[in-house]
Amino acid sequence: MPSYRELARNHDFTALWIGATVAELGTRVSLFAMPLVAYAMTGSAFWAATAEAAHLVGMVGMLLPAGVIADRRNRLRIMRLAHGSGAVLYASLALAGLLGSLTLPHLLLVALLTGVLNGLFVPAENSAIRSVVRAEDLPTALSQQQARQHIAGLLGGPLGGVLLGFSRWAPFAGNAIAYAAGWLLLARVRADLSAPAIDEQGSRGKPLADLLAGLSYSWRQPFLRTLLFFSPAANLAINALFFLALLRLVEAGFPAWQIGLAEAAIGGCGILGAIAAPWLIDRLPTGRLTILVAWSFVPLSIPLAFWTHPAVMALAASVGLFLNPAGNAGIAAYRMATTPQELIGRVQAAAQFVAMLSIPLAPALAGALLAVTDGATAVLVVTAMTAAAALIPTLARSVRSIPRPASWQHHHANEDNPHHTSDSEHKSGMLLG
Repeated sequence: MPSYRELARNHDFTALWIGATVAELGTRVSLFAMPLVAYAMTGSAFWAATAEAAHLVGMVGMLLPAGVIADRRNRLRIMRLAHGSGAVLYASLALAGLLGSLTLPHLLLVALLTGVLNGLFVPAENSAIRSVVRAEDLPTALSQQQARQHIAGLLGGPLGGVLLGFSRWAPFAGNAIAYAAGWLLLARVRADLSAPAIDEQGSRGKPLADLLAGLSYSWRQPFLRTLLFFSPAANLAINALFFLALLRLVEAGFPAWQIGLAEAAIGGCGILGAIAAPWLIDRLPTGRLTILVAWSFVPLSIPLAFWTHPAVMALAASVGLFLNPAGNAGIAAYRMATTPQELIGRVQAAAQFVAMLSIPLAPALAGALLAVTDGATAVLVVTAMTAAAALIPTLARSVRSIPRPASWQHHHANEDNPHHTSDSEHKSGMLLG
């Protein structure tokens, strides 16, 4: 199994990863700042929530079209377009704030459009990773991607708070700089990231079929079809579980610094899990690892029903957040390695689209349960939902039968798109340079 140090010698992946990391940290800063700025402008919790929701709606709504674009256009140009446009949009907020002319419609429009740009970027990045990283290196590369997300999540809030303390427009100025830096760093990628030739059954000229090709392909594969049911169910239950825990801590009167410390500890477990992910992925069958991650939140979530304390919330999340990066990276690596090159963008976009659909419902579910029952019962209900979601992969033979990566990597290592054989050889030559 390759190490992070060995993967760092892959020039193109390193340039891609650093460029995306800088921009993602900026995005987390803005996602922290936007609701607070909207609240400061209006005094309304509704508009504060709308600012964050607009970004999420833009991202989810763009994923499926972005998958088509990633499979049809040069991925590097798509990613640089997303970062360059994001820099301009965030700079417009900073300039408006500096001039004292920032308005709520302007803020909401930028939130929506930057969500669209993030949705455009993600499938292109996933397709690019498959182009510059060998199949046997994918688990490590995707574990490093998981580490990036956890680090950005851990640092985004505190950094956003510091910048907001300086000025209302400062977080957006910082994000504009971060996106501009990402745009420049992506220029260091040397690999040819042109889209593969359309397969013989390609749907050019059939926009709807093209848009739904990723979902159609996933539905035909038993393992991926199972994930289409499991991912949204698990995301709904687990996000609702921890939103419930957070609400109960607030209601119990714990100070913000204690809650923040618990969230930092949770984020730290995620980072440690991302570091350990390649080792775990290499040693466990991918199907069994998926099932283990699915159940990991269940036993430790039960104490949340009986003890309301930040330390209990951190403990309840520790095992699940430690294992989660390995589960995500293992599943994504298997999906990338077994998907035809010309469909990678659409299949990855479809998976993320379906997985994210239920996330906005989680706070509403938590709030509804607290409105009709006591906190302990609400936690137990959502814990039962988490267990029910975990049964989906547990009962699926298509999941249980997936072996360790050494087996499926060997089987699929040489199954690159035949239309791009020479390009694949060229990219492999640059891979370790």
